Amino acid sequence: MNTVTPSQYLPESSSDTTRITRHFRAEKFDFWSFFFTGLTGLATLLIVGILAVILLNIFINGWSSISWRFVSTIPTDLFDVKTTGILPMIVGTTFRVLIMTVFVIPVGVITAIYLTEYAPSNSVITRIIRAAVNNLAGVPSIVFGLFGLGFFINFIGKNMDQLLHNPSVVWGQPALIWASLTLAVMTVPVVIVATEESLKAIPPGLREASLALGATKLETILKIVLPQALPGIMTGGILAVSRAAGEVAPIMFTGVFTYMVGLPRKLSDPFMDLANHVYVLSTQSNNIDETRPILYATVLVLLVLTFSLNIVAIIIRSNVRRKMRSLH
Repeated sequence: MNTVTPSQYLPESSSDTTRITRHFRAEKFDFWSFFFTGLTGLATLLIVGILAVILLNIFINGWSSISWRFVSTIPTDLFDVKTTGILPMIVGTTFRVLIMTVFVIPVGVITAIYLTEYAPSNSVITRIIRAAVNNLAGVPSIVFGLFGLGFFINFIGKNMDQLLHNPSVVWGQPALIWASLTLAVMTVPVVIVATEESLKAIPPGLREASLALGATKLETILKIVLPQALPGIMTGGILAVSRAAGEVAPIMFTGVFTYMVGLPRKLSDPFMDLANHVYVLSTQSNNIDETRPILYATVLVLLVLTFSLNIVAIIIRSNVRRKMRSLH
């Protein structure tokens, strides 16, 4: 029986090695792969470049108008550079985003758990829920505003006033709570989809091992699955915050006012908002040249506030991931 040694496959000289290497490289070069790789790289650079130009333009035109008085005072005239301020807008935007997050995260996570862990994949009810989630993600934001006006304010709010026998209108009017709930309805598909993908990424072996050790399905979900999926869930929350922070149409009908004397103190109070303030400065100013610095400064503060909320969430997510890795 003939045996083949590894030396028979080796080239006899260095020139043979060079020839084989060059031939291998020539065969490996794929022009179309190289072309499309470069094309996708150029597209990425183009997108990043456009974003950088936009942010740089906002920073250059808005930084000069930023001051402590601008961000810490209540305005007496929205269109006067010397007397305007955006403190009520900052407070209102922060409150509505935080309240929205409190409502949307539990609802989105519970729905995703049901669809992933409990609902039969071929069930008619499951298909209806998934279709509703997909359709909800494509509804224009102005429609959510009309929904919030009709359902939350005219139906729930006015009925609450009647049940509580309020002498004046308390809940049946635009308010911070209704605007936050409207935004929660608008962003819940984002949280559901992100949580579903995170839950599906958990290896089935973890669930099977937990069940084999005697844990119930609920205990397995709460103690094994959810902690592993928490970074993905927080990613959904970050995306929801990013989308809701700049929305104007849903809150125009449900809670935002153009001007208020004070800050919102209760959930039933209306509020002022940075995104709506940008809209007002852009459309209702008698002299756009004079209000342009205020407009850019307001947009810059809105971006900083949105980025700050996202950075806080990203830091928390990173700490959670680090703790989960240390447990393994």
